[in-house]
Amino acid sequence: MTDTEPHGAAPGPSLAAVPEGLVSAVVNLVGTGPVLLGAYTIAELTAVDAVVDFLEARPSDEVLTEAVRSLVARQLIVAGPPGEQVQVRGDLGIAVAFEQRARMVMDARATPTGPGEPWRILLLPQPERICLVYRIDTFGVHQVGLYKLDEALGQLTDWLPKGSQADPDPSVNADSVLASAERSALVTLTHYSADGSAEIAGASTDLILARHHGRLHLFSRDPGNLANLVPSARNGGNVRDTLAGLLS
Repeated sequence: MTDTEPHGAAPGPSLAAVPEGLVSAVVNLVGTGPVLLGAYTIAELTAVDAVVDFLEARPSDEVLTEAVRSLVARQLIVAGPPGEQVQVRGDLGIAVAFEQRARMVMDARATPTGPGEPWRILLLPQPERICLVYRIDTFGVHQVGLYKLDEALGQLTDWLPKGSQADPDPSVNADSVLASAERSALVTLTHYSADGSAEIAGASTDLILARHHGRLHLFSRDPGNLANLVPSARNGGNVRDTLAGLLS
């Protein structure tokens, strides 16, 4: 069980109060296999200040009210006295606690995606080389779990576009490749700090992948003009090592 400010509470956001021994117990559990933490809507996560700063749109007050009712009915949040913190319980409380420990997020978005496939995946690495993972489907449902970092990177790599490596060629037009790609993805790594429960984004790095005629092209931002994309060489010879390099 963790404590956090209810959405829309008085000023003074604070980190969730994590029970003693929770983190070490969960880390040890992840060492035996993935720990699945359930599925939640954007509104439910917003209600407990989870991944709020990585969402594209804030749900309406009416939708948030219904989300709070749903969480209360499932006993995932318990209200305290007026103006005080609410308790976030169960698997949702674990997700909130581990998100607030993270200081970087790898945000991957792919197109097109098939039925039952997520269109967006968030990886939030932890100091113990485990990773909080959000898989987001087209309905806005977030499947949440904790995995070993190597396993999370492997799953992300399998989901990203694949193909035989295309040699970095300065003459290749990135816009043309992306426009006719069979599958493409944007991976953004953002470092952030925290002020209470609010995440403050810092430096970020983009990696763009595109499968075009069976060849996999990698692009990155031109340091001299961030609006332009330039071919990028793989770090270590494969996509997984490139992603690991971004996290190091």
